[in-house]
Amino acid sequence: DKGELKGAGFSFQVSDAQKYGQAIGHIGKLTSGSLKVGDAVQADVDQARRQRIRLNHSATHLMHAALRQVLGTHVAQKGSLVNDKALRFDFSHFEAMKPEEIRAVEDLVNAQIRRNLPIETNIMDIDAARESGAMALFGEKYDDRVRVLSMGDFSTELCGGTHASRT
Repeated sequence: DKGELKGAGFSFQVSDAQKYGQAIGHIGKLTSGSLKVGDAVQADVDQARRQRIRLNHSATHLMHAALRQVLGTHVAQKGSLVNDKALRFDFSHFEAMKPEEIRAVEDLVNAQIRRNLPIETNIMDIDAARESGAMALFGEKYDDRVRVLSMGDFSTELCGGTHASRT
């Protein structure tokens, strides 16, 4: 996230926020005043930017499911980049995609967006999540309780990110 932390006598411009265990660290610059432990702080998040990130992040889930439908269930996410301007989705496959495969993935993703499905999240234990068919990233370490993201019958994955409310 980006935005501003402010309080009595100070302003801190946030250029990034990172999770460190159970805490969130705000990276940026103190633009005026000073602050100390215990000061009251108001966070003003750039909501328009956050919404663009939500949409792009949600699109990565749609793309992952579409790639698996078009290319096969061997397709696995290997990484991604999501920001307010673009997304990149890295995945494994044994050959370059053909133009007709790219078009089929685009068509599937766009069809799911047009369906305007609700995006639902549920917290459950990891075994129940796996039994439900939720996809998880191979090699990732998960807590006993996980967040499961569902986009209708099209995509179900473990994910702790921020998402749109509908496809």
